Amino acid sequence: MMKVLVSDNLGEIGIQMFQEAEGIEVDVNTGLPPEELKAIIGAYDALVIRSATKVTEDLLEAATKLKVVGRAGIGLDNVDIPAASRRGVIVMNTPEGNVVTTAEHAIAMMLALSRNIPMGTATLKSGEWAKKRLQGREIYNKVLGVIGFGKIGSIVADRARGLKMQVVVYDPFVTPENIEESGYRAVSLDELYRIADYITIHVPKLKDTTGLINKDAIKKMKDGVMVVNCARGGIVNEDDLFAALETGKVAGAALDVFETEPPGECRLMNCERLICTPHLGASTREAQTNVAVAVAQQIIDYLQSGTITNAVNVPSVTGDLLNKLGPYLKLAEKMGSLQTQLVTGAIESVRIEYVGDFKDMDMAPVTTAMLKGMLAPIVKDDVNFVNAGILAEQRGIKVTEATSAITEDYVHLVTVEVVTTEMTNTVSGTIFGKKEPRIVKVNDFRVEIIPEEGHLALIHNVDRPGSIGQIGSTLGKNDVNIARMQVGQDKEGDRNIIFLRTDTPITDEVAAELMALPMVNLVIPFDL
Repeated sequence: MMKVLVSDNLGEIGIQMFQEAEGIEVDVNTGLPPEELKAIIGAYDALVIRSATKVTEDLLEAATKLKVVGRAGIGLDNVDIPAASRRGVIVMNTPEGNVVTTAEHAIAMMLALSRNIPMGTATLKSGEWAKKRLQGREIYNKVLGVIGFGKIGSIVADRARGLKMQVVVYDPFVTPENIEESGYRAVSLDELYRIADYITIHVPKLKDTTGLINKDAIKKMKDGVMVVNCARGGIVNEDDLFAALETGKVAGAALDVFETEPPGECRLMNCERLICTPHLGASTREAQTNVAVAVAQQIIDYLQSGTITNAVNVPSVTGDLLNKLGPYLKLAEKMGSLQTQLVTGAIESVRIEYVGDFKDMDMAPVTTAMLKGMLAPIVKDDVNFVNAGILAEQRGIKVTEATSAITEDYVHLVTVEVVTTEMTNTVSGTIFGKKEPRIVKVNDFRVEIIPEEGHLALIHNVDRPGSIGQIGSTLGKNDVNIARMQVGQDKEGDRNIIFLRTDTPITDEVAAELMALPMVNLVIPFDL
């Protein structure tokens, strides 16, 4: 008998599905403190969570029988996915269950903000007839700027078009042609700030999107703009937003998410021009039913038949093929992630070439792993081994594969070429021994990069005496210790490419200081 623990609130229909599944026993035990959860987790084969339970490495160490973690929803910030992967625990989410609900909430927030509905309700209930003070504005023919054109952003754009708004879209990872084929105008971020009457945010919280809406961005916006954030807390700098609301530069803001949740003492709450909800974007009966059914069915299918659906750390392949392809899956995913962080511009096409004796193996899962790695820095939790190809197609990315048995320097070589609206970039990798992935070439530079987790950076520099010493001195002066350094040379020129792994991250300030060195051409910090 397989045992499933539901540790967060789950729709009743999901519990019922577990109860009716053959060979499965379910326990519902929500709200447990971490130590109590750790004390019992060893008895369970599967764990069902939402956002409250923290699946840490410490908890996973105690989960000796655990095979799968299922998240009823999209976000996986509360799951240590690398730790789960190391222990062979599959992590699944349900990326489709609440996209419509979240998009509708953004539209509802925009309308409520425009017509002062929350304030009208509050003043009327307190006995005040504030009709003159609460004059609103029409949204008809206003310009809505949509930042992020993924599943939710595209639905918001569609609903706004139905309300006869003029919709403009910014998404650096979707080609302008793809946006315009959907019937919207693709614009730069600065142009969106300049022309939008309303701005709604639909991007994941990443290093590059944290603090995206800050004082500098707000300065570029129209006077009297209204801002809606139903994506993730921290994308909007709350201090800068407060200041802009106080001056009237931003006429109103609607927030469903906050830097800290619950936000506790927050001066934004005292701002009359703010309306807010406690992270209700996905909180409808329909959405909760959808994700409960989805997560229950996915876990039942896996426990009963080994079928893997919407896994973020394991592809949907047989065990035998997984054993053969495992090292290449890891290599391809890291190469895809590296490519996204090295290139600029929207990705138009990807070509992956397999060179060597692959013995008629089906390399499609490796291509999927590469696409997952490439898209993860862009869409984060939305991408998995099941939907990576679909997401690439939706973003207008053309994917091609090629194979060749003729090799020169390596028995097997995997090459990924990415073409964007601004550049072409090529990365090649292979497997050392039986299972050690290595990136061996970046464009014209031969390297030997171990694609590992940590604080990483690539530096392009002039190949002259003293250049590496200057780089090391600058890092040392800023207390950045080099854990690993590898140097690749351009055979036909005087350039180097240096790969660094450091104990602490190279901040924007340190990167700028490195860029100021006379023999450094480019500095790209990244994560794998």
